[in-house]
Amino acid sequence: MLNNDELNPADILVVEDEPKLAALLRNYLQAAGHRVTCLDNGLTVVRAVRAAEPQLILLDIMLPGRDGLDICRELRSFSEVPIMLITARVEEVDRLLGLDLG
Repeated sequence: MLNNDELNPADILVVEDEPKLAALLRNYLQAAGHRVTCLDNGLTVVRAVRAAEPQLILLDIMLPGRDGLDICRELRSFSEVPIMLITARVEEVDRLLGLDLG
């Protein structure tokens, strides 16, 4: 049984510098009925979230301008928005850092 949250579109922020992956995520999420904003560098993320907090952030760890883990740390200082980290990194320390940031 679907609840009301599953029927309502979400505002999702995708932060990904790889154009093909960003387009794939955007298209998939929009096809599911969600509103999607895409950013391709780490310098504008915090300002964008402060201006209009999304309901979910998909955040790449390796970004130009600013590291995704640093962005996550700052976002956690003022927001509890759910953040899913996207990464090609496979080191255990990166996974632990991401989990530690919440």
